[in-house]
Amino acid sequence: MLLTTTNTVEGKTISTYYGMVTGEAIIGANIFKDIFASITDIVGGRSGAYEKSLRDAKNIAIQEMIEAAKALGANAILAIDLDYETLGKDSGMMMVSANGTAVKLD
Repeated sequence: MLLTTTNTVEGKTISTYYGMVTGEAIIGANIFKDIFASITDIVGGRSGAYEKSLRDAKNIAIQEMIEAAKALGANAILAIDLDYETLGKDSGMMMVSANGTAVKLD
């Protein structure tokens, strides 16, 4: 499965447009990550625990999008867009959504 943020792929022709495919993942921050992140914020540096959680959520959202495209018969997803939003009480959860256009490339 070819994944790209562009609308075309050089040297390839789009033979079929299947439409938009999406994937979403919502992660919640737990108390231990929150405590560690607070310490990191005070002393400076990056919060590896949050970064890993966001990467995991992004990968889940992309994988869901790929599975949806495969189910349609697509071999590529074009114009991919990733969005990150905070949700829930006190913005305690993060949603990652992946969207793109499923196509068949020749």
